[in-house]
Amino acid sequence: MTDETDHQDVQRVVLVTGPSGAGRSTAIHVLEDLGYEAIDNLPLSLVPRLLDGPALGRPIALGVDVRNRDFTAGSVIEGIDRMTRMPEVDCEVLYLDCRADELLRRYGETRRRHPLAPDCEPGAGIAREVDLLAPVRARADVLIDTSDLSPHDLKAELARWFETGQQARLTVGVHSFSYKRGVPRGLDMMFDCRFLNNPHWEPDLRPLDGRAAEVAAFVATDPRFAPFFQAVLDLLLLVLPAHVEEGKAHLTIGLGCTGGQHRSVAMVEKLAAALAQSGWQVSKRHRELERRADSGAGQPTVEVGRA
Repeated sequence: MTDETDHQDVQRVVLVTGPSGAGRSTAIHVLEDLGYEAIDNLPLSLVPRLLDGPALGRPIALGVDVRNRDFTAGSVIEGIDRMTRMPEVDCEVLYLDCRADELLRRYGETRRRHPLAPDCEPGAGIAREVDLLAPVRARADVLIDTSDLSPHDLKAELARWFETGQQARLTVGVHSFSYKRGVPRGLDMMFDCRFLNNPHWEPDLRPLDGRAAEVAAFVATDPRFAPFFQAVLDLLLLVLPAHVEEGKAHLTIGLGCTGGQHRSVAMVEKLAAALAQSGWQVSKRHRELERRADSGAGQPTVEVGRA
């Protein structure tokens, strides 16, 4: 039997969960558009029956949340463990997370009742649900924080991780961020760029960001930049093939600086281009630039490069 035949005999299952309001329903619809057999709120007791039999020929997306008939954190983890032990099933857990304050804002806009607090303020239900889901969140294979993502942004993010046409390729995400705002969740590797010369102190460069040629050139004049960049690139080119051999589908790399506007952005731009030139499928994001909604940089900087 060939490896290709073995792959066809394995049923890929993506378990989609997370707190109510974090975007689980949107994710289910996106995965359906990507070619998944999407099933939402199936009672957990029926999942084994669903997987009984030959592979469907396309992946399955299962939506699970506290509204499921027999939902408990223990039952979800038990289901994950059961599918993990099944050689004919390739199970991944997609957890859509969101800050509590943003969830509360979303409930305020929609005026919907929280499923765990139908007769009181949504805040109580949000807190209870976050605690309830903590063990499930810890088991996530892919964790996406939707706090600052629009539905369109979430669709782009999910397409990068779960596009069925690219399952055999490792997707490398390269993200810039500000340490002042905290380290992004879900990073596999992280590099600190705060030791490099800071364009923030140059009046002509301060309003620009690391995508501007002037800023990139200024950062590159630091004598430590070239050896640092080459060391990071060499390390990635060394370890990425090993991650492919381990069967990893995605790797997220974070580069941070003080404000997330100049040095880390310049590094991400240069690193993403170098990795794409080396043949890797690369996506890049600049978290702090996306938050500057009033400056014209409020949309995600997401590009996929290929050699």
